Amino acid sequence: MRRRSSLPSTDPAEDFGLLSPVRAGSEAEAATGDAAYVRAMLDAEAALTRAQAALGLAPASAAAAVTEAAADTGRYDVRDLALRARAGGNPVIPLIADLTAAAAERDAEAGAYVHRGATSQDILDTAVMLVASRALAPVLIDLDRAADALGRLAAEHRDTPLPGRTLTQHAVPTTFGLKAAGWRALVLDARDRLAAVRASLPAQLGGAAGTLAAFQAFAEAYGVAPEGDVGVLLLAAYAAETGLAEPALPWHTLRTPIADLGGALAFAAGALGKIAADVLLLSRTEIGELSEGTGGGSSAMPHKANPVRATLISAAARQVPALASVLFGSLAAEDERPAGAWHAEWQPLREALRLVGGASRDAAELVEGLRVHPHRMRDNLDATEGLIVSEHLAAAFTALIGRGEAKSALARAARRAVEEGLELDEALLEEPALAGVLPKERLRELTDPLTYLGSAAALVDRALRRAEP
Repeated sequence: MRRRSSLPSTDPAEDFGLLSPVRAGSEAEAATGDAAYVRAMLDAEAALTRAQAALGLAPASAAAAVTEAAADTGRYDVRDLALRARAGGNPVIPLIADLTAAAAERDAEAGAYVHRGATSQDILDTAVMLVASRALAPVLIDLDRAADALGRLAAEHRDTPLPGRTLTQHAVPTTFGLKAAGWRALVLDARDRLAAVRASLPAQLGGAAGTLAAFQAFAEAYGVAPEGDVGVLLLAAYAAETGLAEPALPWHTLRTPIADLGGALAFAAGALGKIAADVLLLSRTEIGELSEGTGGGSSAMPHKANPVRATLISAAARQVPALASVLFGSLAAEDERPAGAWHAEWQPLREALRLVGGASRDAAELVEGLRVHPHRMRDNLDATEGLIVSEHLAAAFTALIGRGEAKSALARAARRAVEEGLELDEALLEEPALAGVLPKERLRELTDPLTYLGSAAALVDRALRRAEP
């Protein structure tokens, strides 16, 4: 006999972020919920009526009534709108009906001016831009916080040495200051891209097929003759009312704004993911060069302090590029308004905003509380008994005995040091081809990782001269 689930089929459908802790409780999550989208659609509708009133296409009393009705957000049942949206394929259609009724209650004539001349995509695209703008505001603040903290880390650890690693292996020495400066550069790059995209987010207004013809028709029918093209004037007035940028053209199937936003979000996720990847590696038990200020616990192992923030950031970094690919795919949209391509954008874009919002919050918390362990970095530098500076030795010996002979001799000495457990300088002193070439004191100097940090300190200084926005 099949055992029935203990969960009733009538469980509510709310998404509280149970399976996405990276965004749970973040400001970006609150700014991208269903209620936030309804708020933005209502704002878009009210802005449209006000813009028409500014051009004489609607009475001021109607604009006031619609704006007041749109502000009464408690009147609109989000779940009911979602269910009714299935009939027409988008939530604007049922929302128009509810807003029209609410406006008419305040002014009997106002209902006729709700959504007049627009199409559903005008309102939803504008609402998406409003949601994105509002969601990105806390993201930019968190990225600034992260950049501030990383700047402090880079300055404090300008000269703190640790192993540089390439293809998982020790390469040459570097400094933690240079690593932190690199993280900061990525965060500032992400911040700059998101800020630029946010400033350019445009309103959408085109009417049924992007010609703005209905607004021209209403102007002619009611004898309104503003100076200039009605549609172009209205587009400018509408953008001003929403606070968004004025587009050069209606962009129903010209999805540059969405693609740019998706690309900037994917870059930000990847930039934060780089920091997370490094923290995850360097906080491994056997490496121990970093640790999170407040690690997470384990359900089974009391001793563990897991790098939870880095883990959640890493998870977000793996998801956002895939979401952005859907947005880029929707660029190939047919006709003047598409079937499916537009609809496919809604959820991936929302999820990308949420994930980047949560990741930026977690990144700020991560780097603000990051614990650096210089003694472990030094221990790891010494783990190869001097092999980490073989490049330094190669340069010194090449100048004395030639490149080919130096390379062969160093390879033999390094192999012997590994196989016999010798320090590299001892193996070098016993290598016949290198006998007497350099004194023991000079060899010890050349095999000290602290003498081979190159321009790391100067590069940190140079990176920190980049001003934050």
